[in-house]
Amino acid sequence: MSRVEETMTLISHLTDLRRRIWRSLAVLLVSLGAGLYLSPKVLHYLKSVPPASEMTWNVFSPWDGIRMYMTIALVFALTISLPYILYQLWGFVRVGLHPEERAAALRYVPYSAICFLLGLAFGYFIVYPMSFAFTTKITKSLQLVETYGVAQYFGFMFSIIIPLAIAFELPVIVMFLTKIGVLTPQVLYKMRRYAYLVLVIVASLISPPELISHMMVFIPLVVLYEVSALLSRIVYGRRRGTALAEAAGS
Repeated sequence: MSRVEETMTLISHLTDLRRRIWRSLAVLLVSLGAGLYLSPKVLHYLKSVPPASEMTWNVFSPWDGIRMYMTIALVFALTISLPYILYQLWGFVRVGLHPEERAAALRYVPYSAICFLLGLAFGYFIVYPMSFAFTTKITKSLQLVETYGVAQYFGFMFSIIIPLAIAFELPVIVMFLTKIGVLTPQVLYKMRRYAYLVLVIVASLISPPELISHMMVFIPLVVLYEVSALLSRIVYGRRRGTALAEAAGS
């Protein structure tokens, strides 16, 4: 390929990337508009259910209210637009993928969104109430007055549920990397002891500092890793079987 052809190809890729970025931003802005409309309703709902229903939200800065309003809207917009953004990302990288890799990437896009939502649900309905109950217990044992700011409340919540939502992407990522030949189940099994150490650290960071809470977060993370290893072995076996069948046919 000549230098002129390489330049034209690069320009074509950059043009395609710019077009896909603008499309993703457009969908994100539309979702953000819906999020701005729904944000007060979401805030009122969160205020009406435990543990928020048992406390008074305060603001310690004139910006706290608008910051939380925009944060809720942005989280909603990102969650809604995530599948489309992933689809656009697949559309950009598919040029450099083999046909089976393209099919695999496209197939895993909806699963990625589903796993993200499952992680959010697990973090919000299980880990966050447990963490909040623990911190409240400590506060009361020290005879301190619980006066929570809305920014601090949501900051604490997001610091727990967002990492868990990202962690729930692990099975999809492992399956895709195995499908395209970057990862093998043998590597996952060899890395198990180091992976468990990382999971212990993650569990200790996003759960209350006591053993039971650590275990309630650590065990699901371990299950995610082991499920990922099992899925990797299944995908690897199918990929190897397909390669052997093609070799025998040729």
